[in-house]
Amino acid sequence: MNEKKPFKKPPKKFQPPGLNILYEDWDILVVDKEPGMLSVGSDTNDESALDWLNEYVKKGNSKSKNRIFVVHRLEKDISGLLVFAKTDQAKLFLKEKWPDFKKKYVAVVQGAPPEEQGVVTSFLAENSIHLMYSVSDASLGKFARTSYQILKKSKTHSLIEVCPMTERKNQVRVHLADLGCPVEGDKKYGKKGAGIKRLCLHAASISLVHPFSKESMTFEAPVPGYFQSLISR
Repeated sequence: MNEKKPFKKPPKKFQPPGLNILYEDWDILVVDKEPGMLSVGSDTNDESALDWLNEYVKKGNSKSKNRIFVVHRLEKDISGLLVFAKTDQAKLFLKEKWPDFKKKYVAVVQGAPPEEQGVVTSFLAENSIHLMYSVSDASLGKFARTSYQILKKSKTHSLIEVCPMTERKNQVRVHLADLGCPVEGDKKYGKKGAGIKRLCLHAASISLVHPFSKESMTFEAPVPGYFQSLISR
């Protein structure tokens, strides 16, 4: 396999706001996204991670052909790891292998699951207002499986590590709500507690195979200090 020349990052002045770049080479770019930022722009908001990173790789040159390719997305209010490709070939490889890569989330939930650790399975369906919900009939939804483990508990909340074993829309949020302990700050699948500042769900770890070197790599984004403060208070 031919080796690529050493990669040199753009100057710090091009660092995008709301995104901490954790790793970058010729093929991939891994960032820690703050909550409140879209992964990809919408018709009403184009200040997304994709837009900022496209500007970043152009290094201030509007004529540059450098660009970023979307591999996966995080919902706007979820913080944590986002992986982007920097070539079309890398994008195709990562998207094909993405279901096989291991992802870990950390969440603060209201209350606590009935067991210290376990697995939730259901079939997820979507209603007319785009809310996901669990059904037992396989013909009505798509199979979803999520494992969890309690890391720490207080009288009112739990800090939980969650591993989605399938790739379904809103899977982690629905399955935690199914356990009777919705993600704190989740107005969609739970009830936002008083004084809560954000949706308390964070993409904390991704283990993947590099599209060029085929090296196994694990990236981690530190759990927000706010999560710890909720458990401690």
